[in-house]
Amino acid sequence: MEPDFLGGPEAEEASPATGAGGPARSWEAWLQPAATQGKPLPRAIDDVLLESLGVPKPFRAVLLTVATEEQLIEAPVPQDVLLKVMDVALGRPAAELERQPDLIVNDANDLLRFKDGDLLGFLLRLNPEQEKLVAWGAKSRHPTLLKGGPGTGKSTVALHRTRAMLEALRGKGVASPKILFTTYTRALTRVSEQLLKHLLGADASLVEVRTADATIRELAPGEFTTPSDKDTEAALTAAVEKAALRGNTLFVAAQREALKKLGPAFLLEEIQKVIEARGLASLEAYEAAPRPGRRTPLNKTQRQAVWRAYEAYGAELVRRRKVTWEQLRARALSRVRSGEVAPRYDGLIIDEAQDLPPTTLAALVGLAKSRGGIFLAADANQSIYGSSFRWKDVHQDLTFQGSTAILRANHRSTREIGEAADAYLAAGAEGSTLDDERPAPRYVHEGPLPAVRAVTTLDDEVKLLARFFRGAARDLRQGLGACAALVPTNQAALQIADDLRALGLAAEKVDPKDLDLTSPGVKVMTHRSAKGLEFPIVALAGFIGAPEPHEEALGEARRAVFVAMTRAMRALLVVIPAKATSKLLSGFDPSKWNTGA
Repeated sequence: MEPDFLGGPEAEEASPATGAGGPARSWEAWLQPAATQGKPLPRAIDDVLLESLGVPKPFRAVLLTVATEEQLIEAPVPQDVLLKVMDVALGRPAAELERQPDLIVNDANDLLRFKDGDLLGFLLRLNPEQEKLVAWGAKSRHPTLLKGGPGTGKSTVALHRTRAMLEALRGKGVASPKILFTTYTRALTRVSEQLLKHLLGADASLVEVRTADATIRELAPGEFTTPSDKDTEAALTAAVEKAALRGNTLFVAAQREALKKLGPAFLLEEIQKVIEARGLASLEAYEAAPRPGRRTPLNKTQRQAVWRAYEAYGAELVRRRKVTWEQLRARALSRVRSGEVAPRYDGLIIDEAQDLPPTTLAALVGLAKSRGGIFLAADANQSIYGSSFRWKDVHQDLTFQGSTAILRANHRSTREIGEAADAYLAAGAEGSTLDDERPAPRYVHEGPLPAVRAVTTLDDEVKLLARFFRGAARDLRQGLGACAALVPTNQAALQIADDLRALGLAAEKVDPKDLDLTSPGVKVMTHRSAKGLEFPIVALAGFIGAPEPHEEALGEARRAVFVAMTRAMRALLVVIPAKATSKLLSGFDPSKWNTGA
């Protein structure tokens, strides 16, 4: 039975704080155009004020021209500088101040560095629920798994677990422990590395922080070229034609018809996310393999047809001298399982484990010297990259009997945003929700219901976004740098960034690996690239003209939208096409969403 760690007594939790204006906040006020004249600043900005706040001189000239709240919100200065000025020039509601996170310092030098503005950020204080889990299960002989929904602090616990792991290993006589801290994206590893350096000091040199695929690449050395989309399409077409289907004439015809009906998109996902991702080495293994998360059931005839097409597809890639990442991961796992690569880490921490394919997880697990030195943080319902699976299917030793805990307190989003996002996910197609075991979360913050609005044209959409960002930023005392527009495709991101700039808003299409959270202006990025990030004000848009996900990919697509929704901390708007018929854009319960009706 999984222990449900609830943290300390209820008094330890912050009492629910209403958002600026409270839950009754009128969305119409946020979506109305700003007054032409603008609202004068309660306190004028002058040289004395800017000097006292330590505002760098290059930004003072711009700020001295600001006379209204609207001008201040859109001032082209870094977000951290802007917030300092806004706190004094506009003031910040008491409820908003109560929501600010507590910060910790490790020594007096940190305080001095903070005063001088050199420290980029402090680690967030662990709440009682999280503190209890840092050292939890550290003496277990089994791996430990920490689960929790968006905003519950799984990654924060994983960072502190690294320090606890180092201390435990030294206590066992390991003088120079070696730990691997890994996750899926480069953006998340970069942030984790910076935080670990602050948390561990000199001991940070004992921890390797890298993406899972960077480790896989090291385990499978040699030159390789991945296929382009055109290469993949051509190889798949040839594979269907050349598949060595077996059996009598009638059985071969049935298999051929099965491949035709399943279609190339389904076939490629079945190959990549079931056969290759799980390292299935034979037809017998594939026939017996469970396929959780896959909506289309396959009988024995269909599985045999898919397997023969998979064999032909692999042969085509070899002929074209291409190697997929799925094949590379399988190669790395083979080297680990054969003993060619020996265990090398005293401790292994895997963050966002739900997005790693089983082959990658199994290869990483094989690098750990002991099963008790493995810690995973995951939320299956946020899986948008990996294929769904059962933990016991990954590795025979990767069982979590008595070694699983769940975080419940959401410190990121308001209750209204969290409940609306959960309702959207649950209302979707079968396969959207992968983990029904997660208990109901507890929320620290409250605010207005998130909103969903329908538009007819791209012009209407971008004008709505501009009004929303300006209105929400003004009322929540944030600059435009606290706003993010999350969209389904890179093409939509480029278009919306251009259109927002045309309306006079600073906006930029950004890649997460280059993201600067202090930069002014709206950040425009795809749903998937925003994973692991958070913003006070978020709008989901760009659905007009976006391709409809095929039935098998619908669950994953809805999880990507769910993850994008849960990036929002205080305000969330979803913009959909008028008269939308897409299953992806259904499930907005009027009791959870402000529909404007």
